[in-house]
Amino acid sequence: MHAKDILIDGFSRIREEVHATVEGLGPDELIARPSPDTNSIAWLVWHLTRVQDDHMADAFGLEQVWLSQDWEKRFGLDLPRRDTGYGHSAAKVARVRVDTGELLTGYYDAVHDQSLDALRGLAAKDLERVIDERWDPPVTLGVRLVSVLSDDLQHVGQAAYLRGLLRSAAA
Repeated sequence: MHAKDILIDGFSRIREEVHATVEGLGPDELIARPSPDTNSIAWLVWHLTRVQDDHMADAFGLEQVWLSQDWEKRFGLDLPRRDTGYGHSAAKVARVRVDTGELLTGYYDAVHDQSLDALRGLAAKDLERVIDERWDPPVTLGVRLVSVLSDDLQHVGQAAYLRGLLRSAAA
């Protein structure tokens, strides 16, 4: 198995978990927050998708799906165009509202498709390419991809946990 196949499998697991977490939830459940300083499922899924979109586009020299496919307009959030959610205050988290889970999964699927297209074209030597020299040591493409994968899996796990909390409280 090649490294790119492992990465494709990992990113595909994020997609599976995003769909499993969001499926069947209504708008109130998607934006529910256990306390005012916590994140909602909508915010977590939007954020993990924005991070993947932003970082993969940057790493592979692509346009962000958020902008190129008008997802920014479809969401209509009161946030800067290129905002990924990093460092959001509780007030900004509250701005991420959706009417349906399909909006979240639709955007994730579009980003996932672009990510997999990029990953399919990888050669093993590409993973060693330095893409960010602001760090010591400099960040390679391989390190960035694992970072995105890790961050996204953590956030989708948080969203799945929140789904469980919401569903158990409603029972």
